[in-house]
Amino acid sequence: MTTPVESLNVFLRFDQSNIRRFDQLAFIRSFPYSLSSFLSPVSGLQVLVIHVILMRERSIIHINVADFAVAVERLVHRGLKERPVIIAHDAAVRATVYDMSEEVYQNGVRKGMPLRQALRYCQDAVVLPFHPFRYERAMVQLLKCALPYSPLIEKSDHDGHLFIDVTGTGRLFGPPPDIAWRIRKAMRADMGLDPIWSVAPNKLVAKAATRMVKPVGEYIVGAGEEACFMKPLPIHLVPGIEREDLKCFREFNLTRTGHVANLSIEQLYVMFDNRSHSLYNAVRGIDPSPVLPVGQEHPVISVDHTFGNDTNTVTSVEGVLYRLVEKVGSNLRKRRLAAKRIRIILDYSDGKRMIRQTTVDPATANDFRLFAVAKTALEGVWKRRVRIRHLRLICNRLTYPPAQMALFSEHEQGKGKSDNLIFALDSIRRRYGFDAVRTGRTLSTHP
Repeated sequence: MTTPVESLNVFLRFDQSNIRRFDQLAFIRSFPYSLSSFLSPVSGLQVLVIHVILMRERSIIHINVADFAVAVERLVHRGLKERPVIIAHDAAVRATVYDMSEEVYQNGVRKGMPLRQALRYCQDAVVLPFHPFRYERAMVQLLKCALPYSPLIEKSDHDGHLFIDVTGTGRLFGPPPDIAWRIRKAMRADMGLDPIWSVAPNKLVAKAATRMVKPVGEYIVGAGEEACFMKPLPIHLVPGIEREDLKCFREFNLTRTGHVANLSIEQLYVMFDNRSHSLYNAVRGIDPSPVLPVGQEHPVISVDHTFGNDTNTVTSVEGVLYRLVEKVGSNLRKRRLAAKRIRIILDYSDGKRMIRQTTVDPATANDFRLFAVAKTALEGVWKRRVRIRHLRLICNRLTYPPAQMALFSEHEQGKGKSDNLIFALDSIRRRYGFDAVRTGRTLSTHP
């Protein structure tokens, strides 16, 4: 299966005849394209954007050093090679497990578990403190081993994962599996680490493949084999599937990816609402997201609020949430971006942290639509009666508006009114300050 790697935007005056003439061009008709529109800030004319997607098969290598923090610590402490190891934030009031060795995992210990509980499951485990700078240096070394083969290398947060896009490098370095083997060989020789690797047409399938062969091994998924590869996998191995999703799947006795793939997007919508589209694609191995160049991070907007007095009052928490949404929305509109995913992080007064994320479909920068999705995420994560101390709102998977399929929507008129209201609020705030105008639900909160 191919995925988009190149694109071309064509701007036309909004006119149905232009669409027909454009569709008749033989060159353009050979590629998929999507339509969207916006109001030109210069001429005030409605402009049609025709986004032409040029397709090419990709080859993505996923490097995964299993139990990365433990593997790095074992390089420092050679005597721990065969012993069960737990790494925890030992300075925390209620220490939790950051990482653990395979032996500890087999005893039932999981990341985020309270350390006391983990030690009851595995009493002979060696507990080591968390060393972030040590893991950061190791990630730099991993990156150096992969850099000779591609400038498109995306790393995650110091956890031993690298995505490497080697599309089109065959004449220089040979087939992608050969490149993956050389990278693994370099990491073993230079660092003493033995990573898992996989080759696939996209990041999602590549990551699922390394999860399947963990703790050791390699896997190759050819172009067009994504759906067949995903079908027999246990649903918990699919990247992006959350704990709450798994609970919902179990209620319907859906344990394999193929079971979920048999559902239509309408059926998934009944269970997962806005996340249905991303889940529909994930279980089919569809992932068009690019591998970012070295050093380029995913754009993220994050805002948070610490309550002066811990609270579990619905009006207070939702008022603060709307205030955070306004700040995020204003930032998005200044940068001319839209959010495709929202994450809510709640810190309770007893130290427990809960996280929930929800897909925004279509992507938006409108405060009202962002708040509706954020409120859904809040309701999904706020399940305890304990008071809340800290609330954080994170918007990621940022993209450029307008979202696809908005051109002829039956709800366009209502959306236009809310967009005009947001535009008016932005104009007032630019002139008189952000706190010059506030909505009623935020009046009980502090700026």
